[in-house]
Amino acid sequence: MTGDETQDGDASVGVGTMRGRAPDAVLRAAFPGDAYAAWLKAYRRLAGAGYGGDVAEAYERQAPDVARLSSTDVAIDLAASVSNMAIRSGSRAASQLPAATVVAAKRLTASGALRRWLRLIEQVTLQAPESMVPILERTDYLLARLDLAGLESWLRIGVRTAVGDAARRLRFFTLEDPEAQRWLQRESGEVGFLDLEGRLKPFLSALWGISPPLREVPAGAPENARRRPGFDDGVVRMPASFPGFVAADSEKLYRAAVAHVGAHHRFTRKKFKLGGLRPAQVALVSLVEDARVDWLAMRELPGLARLYLPFHVAQANGPNTAPSLFARLSRALIDPAYEDDNGWIDKARKAFFADSDALSDQQLSRRIGDLLGNDLGQMRVQFDAKGYIVQPPYRDDNLGLWDFGDDDQQQAVEAEQIVESVRIRTEVGEGGEPQRDDADDLDEAAGRASLVEPEMDGMLAGRYPEYDYVTGRERREWTTVREYTPRRGSTEALLRLRDERADLVNRLSALIRSARVSRTERLRRQPEGEFLDLDACIDAAIARRIGEPPSPRVHGRYERRHRDLSVLLLLDTSQSTAEKVRGSGRSVLDIERQAATLLAHAMSELGDPFAIAAFCSDRREDVRYTRVKDFGLPADLTTYAHLAGLESAFSTRLGAAIRHAGASLARRLSYRRLLLVVTDGEPFDIDVEDRLYLVEDARNAVQGLNRMGIDTFCVGLDSTADSSLGRIFGRRNTLSINSVDRLVDLLPRLYLKITA
Repeated sequence: MTGDETQDGDASVGVGTMRGRAPDAVLRAAFPGDAYAAWLKAYRRLAGAGYGGDVAEAYERQAPDVARLSSTDVAIDLAASVSNMAIRSGSRAASQLPAATVVAAKRLTASGALRRWLRLIEQVTLQAPESMVPILERTDYLLARLDLAGLESWLRIGVRTAVGDAARRLRFFTLEDPEAQRWLQRESGEVGFLDLEGRLKPFLSALWGISPPLREVPAGAPENARRRPGFDDGVVRMPASFPGFVAADSEKLYRAAVAHVGAHHRFTRKKFKLGGLRPAQVALVSLVEDARVDWLAMRELPGLARLYLPFHVAQANGPNTAPSLFARLSRALIDPAYEDDNGWIDKARKAFFADSDALSDQQLSRRIGDLLGNDLGQMRVQFDAKGYIVQPPYRDDNLGLWDFGDDDQQQAVEAEQIVESVRIRTEVGEGGEPQRDDADDLDEAAGRASLVEPEMDGMLAGRYPEYDYVTGRERREWTTVREYTPRRGSTEALLRLRDERADLVNRLSALIRSARVSRTERLRRQPEGEFLDLDACIDAAIARRIGEPPSPRVHGRYERRHRDLSVLLLLDTSQSTAEKVRGSGRSVLDIERQAATLLAHAMSELGDPFAIAAFCSDRREDVRYTRVKDFGLPADLTTYAHLAGLESAFSTRLGAAIRHAGASLARRLSYRRLLLVVTDGEPFDIDVEDRLYLVEDARNAVQGLNRMGIDTFCVGLDSTADSSLGRIFGRRNTLSINSVDRLVDLLPRLYLKITA
């Protein structure tokens, strides 16, 4: 043992105890000069801390590589990071940190990047100590897909997603949570289904005149099914992403996929009976059917060839294995320029194109597929049904083409796994038998793979971003706003209120009338004012020179003489508005109806343009927006009937509703535009656990409207969420009331703001 090894008289924790793992010569080469003594001190402190021998050994083994790839300072400081992780996450995570640091050092070559990574790991250790093992184990995978900023965003999202739930955090960081995969894809810059969902449905509708629901393949589906599109029971399923494709190609791939599924809707008239077909024959019948519908689609829409053909990349010199032969056959049946001298492929090609009229017959696929399957068996080519993945990637998994029947339980179970998230709309017909809600009665008995969209009450009105305060970024096209037809209710109570509270209506009208909301005008030749009117002063001077009495009207002033204001009143109709207001027998929604009625009557008498809308939400895919009264329409009995028909339901995704209402106001040409939001509490929706998330998103939406020159004001009805509303709209722009009488307190404050 050297003198250095027994320094401080503690041979039990000296480097000599580690001999054979990191030779002293290697360590001295990695830590030259005084650096070796500093490293030895850090190492001995770690080894003597009692975390277990594996922790110190792991650090000793990897420290030279960290020093070589980064710097000696980082390698020495790593010992403290390992110690902190051992304290908070345990020795297993601590012993993995040095190796993960070496991996990170190879990936993060920019100056200071490795230190930033270590600091990030230490921060996450404090917030999610139970998750450090899976995070460190996946260091190479994560850094291969994410830069340091993207990794930081992803880690922070994981911590935020499961605040207080260690088990859920663990599922996120082990990538078992589908949300983890989605966010990883987004942070890595890949284009996935959620990014394109808003554009794919109109594309499919434009091509084939159908608008089926598009859904992401559920996370519980078999691995092969998650990698390919699919359809059944009126729903189209799309993979979360197509790994390995750049953004531009990913969008083309998704478009090709929905175009192909639409071609099945047009040209696959019946499902194939499974019967006694072998797996290879099922795959080949499906392959030929895919080629047939693609060929017919290109014949009807020639431009689809430019979308389909680039994804057929199989080469004629590929091996004679089943996956290679199937990919080559797919290309041979769609690409006229492709040449392949394989006899099996040539036979299939000749049979397929023998009669162009026969391509309209779906049974052609069955005949050719059966024949090719038999030939494949004679060629002794092995087919692995479980590992088979349809090629090219835009083609579907083919489960929607087959009627598995009741006798094939295995296929039925697999199909159920894939479509577990699909809800089939049924009705009970005569005799108590369930009936499919399918618009195409001609193909009902045949079992056609129909893609008729289930009936929906709401009309798609727009897709809007949503702001994630953790990453500081907006999720593009994340929320879907649907406009619903307003229900009509009895107007008796609202009309009686209007008549009984005529005094309040008159006071409101007087307050609104007194506010001049328009561009200021310069009034000249006034007897008094804010400035001298230069022209009037010159005329007065001339008059004096020629002996005439000068006019005293030599002043000018600025004045708003007209009204130029558009107002949109946005009412919260979430489920919480059904609760009673404290000290009153009326619900929050009743107070909203009363306030809207009185304001509508007052503004209508003055001729101010205004609109009324209501909103609630059922997750991000269905933000429900109801137009009670539009700009340009009178405040008549229809308006009051729509107000009376409002009902409390669902949740409060405020940011999306504000953005949609703001889009309506942005089209107004008024001098000032005001969005007046009436709500009873802070934003909430059942698909969001972090309460601050929707608060910050709504705040971001308000800031966006302010940048557009749209004023926002919030009335909190009997609200216990003053702090949230104040943060969203600003303290000066928020007022709480618990009765319609306090509207007279609201309006002066409101009009003072917009006339300032």
